[in-house]
Amino acid sequence: MKLLFIIVLLNGVNLFAQTDVGLIFEELPSDSLYSNSIKEHTSILPAIRQVKGSAFSTENVTKNYFKAVPLSDLNGAYSSDFTYRTGLGVGLEASAGKWYFRAAAVGGVSSFDSIFRTNVFYKEPKNSMSIYTDVRSRISYTPNDIFNFQVGLDNQFIGQGNRSLFLSDYAVPNPFAQIRTRFWRVEYTVMYQFFREKFGSSYRSKNGASHHISLNAAKWLNIGIFESVIFRPKDTLLNRGFDAEYLNPVIFYRPQEYSLGSSDNVLLGFSADVHWKQNVVYSQLILDEFNLGEIRAKTGWWANKFGIQLGFKSHVATNICQLFYRVEYNFVRPYTYAHIDDLHNYGTQGTPLAHPIGANFHELIGELKWKKEKWLAKAFISYRLQGTNRDSLNYGNDVYLPYINRPSDYGHYTGQGKGVNNLHCILTIDYALVPSIRMHAFIENHVNYTSSNNSILYYPVLGIRSQLWNDYRNY
Repeated sequence: MKLLFIIVLLNGVNLFAQTDVGLIFEELPSDSLYSNSIKEHTSILPAIRQVKGSAFSTENVTKNYFKAVPLSDLNGAYSSDFTYRTGLGVGLEASAGKWYFRAAAVGGVSSFDSIFRTNVFYKEPKNSMSIYTDVRSRISYTPNDIFNFQVGLDNQFIGQGNRSLFLSDYAVPNPFAQIRTRFWRVEYTVMYQFFREKFGSSYRSKNGASHHISLNAAKWLNIGIFESVIFRPKDTLLNRGFDAEYLNPVIFYRPQEYSLGSSDNVLLGFSADVHWKQNVVYSQLILDEFNLGEIRAKTGWWANKFGIQLGFKSHVATNICQLFYRVEYNFVRPYTYAHIDDLHNYGTQGTPLAHPIGANFHELIGELKWKKEKWLAKAFISYRLQGTNRDSLNYGNDVYLPYINRPSDYGHYTGQGKGVNNLHCILTIDYALVPSIRMHAFIENHVNYTSSNNSILYYPVLGIRSQLWNDYRNY
């Protein structure tokens, strides 16, 4: 395998295509709606692309450039009372030869309310409000047409869905290092991530390593394999650091975990996407633990931990407007992504790394987006049934609760515990105030029903923000 990488490197050393790195945020997601091509890989966002423009604006740029833009994050909402988030910042972006650099920082104050996102890098409570700082950065080096190297502090997203069961951008941004390789019909990615969890007034670190293989088996068919391991750099016996065994970019983690005799948390995923014209049928399967014999016996064994995603999306573009629509179903068994403690689960700083609501749920999503010139209208609806905890026992919905305190070993099913139905509808009107720096004004109208207290809540959100990363309020 090492010889293969050397050959690939030598073959590509004289090839060079200057690239930049796009954004995960994309209002009309054309990320996976290219014309069918055996060379395009769209499973991992942000995408690596040929230099075609700035990520911070819609303007064309030269191959070598530097720019600075102001950023805004001004939001207000009213439910039972007024809540807010106010922040200002600056974005820097540069491209020179084989190098690309991007950094963005926004800081401000916000009120305590679940309406506004908590996936910011730093948040400090102050009386009835909190001071927050959201920092993202990325350095990319592309020596040739085959290799790309990146380091930074940011989120990643793997998959074609609105949600991802592998890795999504809902979590707090984290430091990372990434190697992406393209040859033949394959894109191979290895990524190292550095997480942390808060214990009292201090933080303790944990690490993650992931592999992703994307194979274009045909112009219309993409197959993917994902593997990730979460491990503690220090335990009661020794300070392990970042295990050298997990630094190997071509090993499988599950056999390596067994050889180390560790209790590290390993997940395995498979995906398949079918493309035709501007339509995509996509799927994901995530396996945390799995025993086929227990499945066949229908015992409801607690450690059969897995999730499934099925979806369809399409993009229609005319001379008048653009239209995008999606239907998606997600299902995750109880205790998936959880482990024995916070330093082994699939999360960082209290936020899940995959689906934002954790596990033990069924979810159905519908999306419709319409865009014309500077105007964008979006309709979003989601319905979910999630089992929550009761009787001081863990029924498997919260990835941050150890799976030890479960009610039994058998008889588990999705939606167990106290079943809660939730219906969430969002209608958004968005206008590009300053397209050249991606600054938009918007109003969101939320209607949320939950069966836990049989209530319907309506609240509007009004704001002006720079559209550089997703600001999720749809769960």
